[in-house]
Amino acid sequence: MDKEKLFRSYLPMTETAFYILLSLSEPRHGYGIAKFVSELTKDRIKLGSGTIYGTLTKMQRDGMIAVYDDSDKRISYEITELGKELLRAEMERIKKVFEDMQSMEHYFREDDKA
Repeated sequence: MDKEKLFRSYLPMTETAFYILLSLSEPRHGYGIAKFVSELTKDRIKLGSGTIYGTLTKMQRDGMIAVYDDSDKRISYEITELGKELLRAEMERIKKVFEDMQSMEHYFREDDKA
């Protein structure tokens, strides 16, 4: 699959995919990913093992991540350059969504209702 088609298939990203890639700021195994995401989001997002490993398998197949270490019982993953590029694209998309939201937020504030 070419890069453009791959990016179209990932963008916009699901929260699961976004947070898994974000968690790979350093190599982590599945449980480490789940713990990182839970802590970062203050338990707003709790990833189950099936969700994590299904997403990791797809991302590894697509070249977004790679195995960092499998010498232990736990497989650790790292983000690839392609994965970083995809994550940066999603971060830019989210920044634009946030800017749009901020420009329109005043129309929907509770305290503005009469």
